[in-house]
Amino acid sequence: MSLEGLKPQVELIVRDETSSLDERLLNICKLLEENVPYYNWVGFYFKNGDKEELKLGPYVGEPTDHTIIPFGKGICGQVAVSNQNFVVPDVSAQDNYIACSITVKAEIVIPIFVDGENIGQIDIDSNTPDPFTSEDERFLEFVCKEVAAIL
Repeated sequence: MSLEGLKPQVELIVRDETSSLDERLLNICKLLEENVPYYNWVGFYFKNGDKEELKLGPYVGEPTDHTIIPFGKGICGQVAVSNQNFVVPDVSAQDNYIACSITVKAEIVIPIFVDGENIGQIDIDSNTPDPFTSEDERFLEFVCKEVAAIL
């Protein structure tokens, strides 16, 4: 299924008021991981209260030890500071990369904004080198905008 074709399913999940917020976020992770062959780990990180750190939210994929990430550390921590999308075609070429798994070759992180504030992000790891395109960025920005509406 195309990324465009997933948009209506994302909208349905977001609007499912019979599910908790975490259930909806997890269902989005599952939808993306199951339908995009090169999305091998899909998860959300959110600002941890008033602390300068991110806390792992719902995700699918290999378990990770990185449940707390300080701002500025790794790709996710850098996005928390920069407020910019971060696409990493080759994680081995990144100095400030936190390895979650030796199988991960690429990563994309897109921030989630609520009232102009960066409150979290979607993080996707891929075991495929350099798979992410501008289409992935636009689609994940759409996902983040939908998620922001229920936060």
